[in-house]
This record gives sequence, C-alpha cells and structure tokens, in this order.
Amino acid sequence: MRPAHIALAVVVAAVWGLNFVVIEIGLDHFPPLLFNALRFLVAALPAVFFIRRPPVAWRWIVAVGLVLGGVKFGLLFTGMHLGMPAGLSSLVVQVQAVFTAIVAALVLGERPGRIRVVGMAVALAGIAVAAVDEGASGPVLGFVLVVAAAFFWGVSNVLTRQAAPPDALAFMVWASLFPVLPLLALSLLLEGPDADLAALRSLDWSAAGTVAYVAWVTTVFGFGAWGFLLRTYPASSVAPFSLLVPVFGMSSAALLLGEGISPLRWCAAALLVGGVAVTSFGGGGVGSFGRGGLRRTGRSASTGGRAPAPAAPGDSLPAGTSASRTPSTASRPSPRG
Repeated sequence: MRPAHIALAVVVAAVWGLNFVVIEIGLDHFPPLLFNALRFLVAALPAVFFIRRPPVAWRWIVAVGLVLGGVKFGLLFTGMHLGMPAGLSSLVVQVQAVFTAIVAALVLGERPGRIRVVGMAVALAGIAVAAVDEGASGPVLGFVLVVAAAFFWGVSNVLTRQAAPPDALAFMVWASLFPVLPLLALSLLLEGPDADLAALRSLDWSAAGTVAYVAWVTTVFGFGAWGFLLRTYPASSVAPFSLLVPVFGMSSAALLLGEGISPLRWCAAALLVGGVAVTSFGGGGVGSFGRGGLRRTGRSASTGGRAPAPAAPGDSLPAGTSASRTPSTASRPSPRG
C-alpha cells in the first residue's frame, strides 16, 4: 500500500475508535434510540439525493439497514446508555468477526477451518474474561446488549456479503434510510415523547456535533474511505487495520473520559484482538476460502459463488472532550472503568 493510503487506513481506524467516545458524549444529551435515529437520518439526508442507489436488490438494502442500523446500533447505544464503558464497548463489538463466521457457516454453508476455529475460541475466551471483569464492577445488562449488538453486526455482515454491493458508501447511505422510522417509533414507545422533545428542545452545538460526527465522519467518510481502500487493494492488505479500532477506542476513552483499564481488561483485549485476527486472517487471508479458511459447501445464488469483499469493520464510534450531563434528559448510570 502507498504511504498515503496506509495513513488513510489508520485515520479511518482512529475515526471509528474515537466514535465510541462521541457516542458516550451524545448519550449525555439524547435517549439512545432517538440518538441512533438522528444519526441515520443525517447520514441518509441529503446524501441520497446526490448518490445514486447501488445496483443491489431492494431487499438487501432494507435488510441491512434494519439489522445493522436498527438492531445492531440500537442495542449498542442502549448498552452504552446503561453504563457499558466506551472503551470496553469498542473492544467487545469486535467479536462480530466470530459471529460472522458462525452465521456464515449456518446460513451460507461456509465451514471454518481448524485455524479459524482456534481463533474463534480464543476470541470467545477474551469475551469471557471481559465479562468477568465487567460483572465485578459494571452493568451486566449493558455488557449483554453490546455482545448482542456484535451478533447482529455479524448477521448484517452476512447479508452484506449476499448483497455484494459494488460501492460501500452508496450502499450504506441508502441503507441508512430504513432504520430511521422504526427507531423513532421505538423511541416514542420506550423512551417517551417527553424525553425526546426535551432532548430536541435543548439541542446545543455539542449535541449537534455528536450527531454530525457519528453520521458524516464515521458513516459517510469512514465507509467511503474504507470502500475506496478495498477497491484499490486486496482485502487482506486493508482489513488488518480494523484491529486498530479497539486500540484507539480504549486509549481515547482512557484519555478523554478517564476510563481505567484493569489487568483483566488488558488480558481480555489481548485474547479478543488476537482471536479476531486469527479468525479473520488465518489461512488464506480475508475473503478467501482456501486451506485453513472458510470452506464453502454451497454456491451463493446472489454472488455466483464469488467471495465479495468483507464488510467494513464498523462505525460504532467517538471523539471529543467530556461533556457535562444535561439536565433535560434522565441521568443514566456512569460507566465504570
């Protein structure tokens, strides 16, 4: 890779890692489902009027929009709202690589080789260590919701592989249209119109900035730049940079939010990142189905048997300085480091 493109890949990883801190700040102002709805509304509009719809069947655009935008990010934002620390969230969601392999095996008939099975076991051991650490000091429900978010991220990855969009940016922009109304409806039902109206009425530059960041910087810029890199270089050259996301996420949360990193959490990080690396790249590289990798037992009708480029590692992320909790929204448990 050219040095400028290596720098771009690192910037994207940093943007996605910092995004967890931005989410943490935004949740001080918005209820989580409303925040998520605004994020996808701003990501989709007005971009859909300038970016042509990708040549992909509507069912795939709608399915990825609802699963990734509605379910995955809804669970992630809610888990963090319940007190799941930003840095730990940036780490735990990376287990999506394991869930992607499991869902692909069940749905697409892709059988992981021995090397990837070992990587999956190591990553799951990291999740277990993180659960022990968080269970001793933090909200268990928040942890469970973030793990569930990682599972649905894996589901959306398999849906994206089936869709095989030629342009990741266009696909993400158009998919962003579909979670908005369901998220708004759920927010009104579960969080209440009073909380939503209070957050909107007290909107300030800090709150608006968090929406702009998660919508335009992490989604539009992040997916656009990552898609460009995947079109320019082999996926096996680009995808390893995604392992920097939890590095930036945990370090930025420690620096900007004061989150501590316990010895158990360091151990969990080493196991999870190492296991995800083996799961993603063990034997043949990303997107291959050779020895030690994924073995396809059936031919995908939608892709013609071809292995589409892996979905971008995600944009669940943050940057910013700590903000005081606004009185207009109900306070939530403070994340513990």
